[in-house]
Formats: sequence, C-alpha cells, structure tokens
Amino acid sequence: MIERYTLPAIGDIWSEENKLRNWLKIEIAACEGWAALGQIPAEAVQTIKERADFNVERVKEIEASVRHDVIAFTTNVAEYVGDDSKYIHLGLTSSDILDTGLALQMRDSADLILQKMVELQTIIADKAKTYKYTLCIGRTHGVHAEPTTFGLKMALWYTEMDRNIERLKQAQKVIAYGAISGPVGNFAHLDPRVEEHVCQSLGLKACPVSTQIIQRDRHAQFMTTLAVIGSSLEKMATEIRNLQRTDLLEVEEPFQKGQKGSSAMPHKRNPMMSERVAGLSRVLRGNAMAALEEVALWHERDLTHSSVERIIIPDSCILLYYMLEKFTGVIKGLVVYPENMAENINKTRGLIFSGQLLLELIGKGVLREEAYRMAQTNAMKSWDEKLPGKYQ
Repeated sequence: MIERYTLPAIGDIWSEENKLRNWLKIEIAACEGWAALGQIPAEAVQTIKERADFNVERVKEIEASVRHDVIAFTTNVAEYVGDDSKYIHLGLTSSDILDTGLALQMRDSADLILQKMVELQTIIADKAKTYKYTLCIGRTHGVHAEPTTFGLKMALWYTEMDRNIERLKQAQKVIAYGAISGPVGNFAHLDPRVEEHVCQSLGLKACPVSTQIIQRDRHAQFMTTLAVIGSSLEKMATEIRNLQRTDLLEVEEPFQKGQKGSSAMPHKRNPMMSERVAGLSRVLRGNAMAALEEVALWHERDLTHSSVERIIIPDSCILLYYMLEKFTGVIKGLVVYPENMAENINKTRGLIFSGQLLLELIGKGVLREEAYRMAQTNAMKSWDEKLPGKYQ
C-alpha cells in the first residue's frame, strides 16, 4: 500500500521485517515440537533459538538468485545458526510457513481494526444521545418523506457497527488457523503433534484438514467482511456528503484552520474526507472479489492465489484501518446545524404530514381509498400551486 494511506501501527504488521520475524517464530516452534518428540537434540534447539536471525536485505539478495522467498529466508537463517541449521524446516513445506505467517498478520490486523471500530462506535453513540431530539427531515428516494431525528440516524449507524464488529470477530476466528502438515497436507514427513505445538505456541488453532495450503474460503470470508465494513463506512460517508450540500447544509465535516478546499475557488469547504472514505471502499470491494477468485485452486494447491494475496490482503487491512481512523475524526468533529434541519422540514409547507392526515381520515370512518384520494388531491394541488399544505 502507498505511504499516503499507511498508518504506522498496521503498517508495521505488514512490514517485511515483521513477516520474516513471524516466519522465524514458526520455524523455531517447529524445532521445539520435534525436540519434544525426541527427533532433534535439545541442545541444537537451544543453539537455534540463541543464534537464529535474518537480515531483510540479505534475504532479498539471496532471493534474486534462488527466486524463492522461503528458501532465501532459510538460507539466510542458516548463515546465522551454523551446522544446527540442518534441523530448521525439517519436514515442512514453504506454505506451512507462508500460510501460518499470513494467519498471524491477518489476526493481528483484525485486532487493530476492531479497536478502531469500537472507538468509532463509541463516538457515534455519543452523537446519537446528543441529537436524540434534534428533528430533521427523513428522505426516501432523495425526496422529503416524514420527520425523523438526527439522533436516530446515528443510532442506526451504531447498530450497523455493532453487527460489523461481530462479523469481524467471527472472520478473525475463522482465519486464526495454522497448518504444519507438509507438501500435500497428509503429514507424510511430519507428526501432527509438531503442528499442534506450533499453532498453540502462536495462539492459533491447527487446521482440522488441509492440503499444501490453508483453504482459501477462510481468507475470502475475512476479505468480504472487510468489504462489508468498508461499505458501511461508505454509506455513512455518503449521508454526510449529501447532507453537506450547500442547498441542505444540515451537517458539515470539520474544516481546519488553514485548510483549503479548491485551488480555483477559495470559498469551497468540501466533504473531502467522506469522499475519500467512499472512494477507498471501492478498493475493498474489488479486493474482496479477487479473494473469492482464490477459493477454487487446483487439486492440493496451485500458485495463482499467491501473487494476488500479496497485494489485496495487506492493502485491504491497511486501507480499512486508515478509513476508520479518518472517519472517526469526521464524526468526532462533525458540525451539525439544527436550524437548517428545521428550515428544511418546512420546505414542503406541511405536505410531509400527508400520512398523518390519511390516518386521521380513516380514523373518522372514511374508506382508505377515498381518504388517500382526498389527501393526495390536496397535496398535488399544493405542489402545483405552491400553496401551504392545507387539506380540505
């Protein structure tokens, strides 16, 4: 992801340094698992734990020659460890390291994203309480419908965020699995107890069944969940963008001192951050579609998913974290104009109460069809002649 949208906390999770550090943890844990079974000398494991390290630039240098990232990594680690490096990667395949390491990054990213979601939800709750009784016009099809409250809009967003938090918690559980099961997932050169030790030491669960890889329906669920959350943010951002239109101006994004909205029009105060959130949500949905394409791999595994995932998974995690951070700032500093809301309610000169009139007529004994005809006839007359909404 480009630096513009990469905040440090989540950027660190997806850094090359952290990725390789996770790989090293997996390799060391596998050695510990073998040692517990008496297959590796305990003193060799101790040496590995003391000496094992890597250098990112050196790994890149080796990879340029061998054209295989995991081999480049284990080769560099061996340079630090020495003779006991022969026990590193014993019985494992590259995907054991890649997929288990990816699970750690996705799990840790979900932790950060969940923290941001709770922060945003808390601020939305405060706004819902503040504007609980602030009347505004409700709009359907973009047209004035009936009065509602701005607090109710916020309450709606709160409950949607609640569902999204639960969705991500579930997706995090689904992705928090490791696999140390060998080239085709049948433990031909491994013992399942090694897998169990590795996963337990890393806070993961072991896949009940795997092939060479962890199955990509797990990743697809995670990625589509990120896209749903992004779409919810886009919905909220779009509401703010619409309500900030000059002819409505019921709310407005915070506009900092010194901020500029246009190079040509000095008067402009645009909903720039809400527009950015809306735009980035499209990237999340596109990435989710790519993740769905990764589910149907050949046999025990092919490589078509790998290049795609190196882009879409880090980018989606980083982008959603950024979107949550920025949109939280929008909601926290949101400027609300109750006086404009009241003025907009009166723009139809009372026509928005036609539904109430319909119910009153029915309550007086008028048949529904006749009551509707009476209310609509007078409403249309008021529309056409721009009269006050008086019903006769």
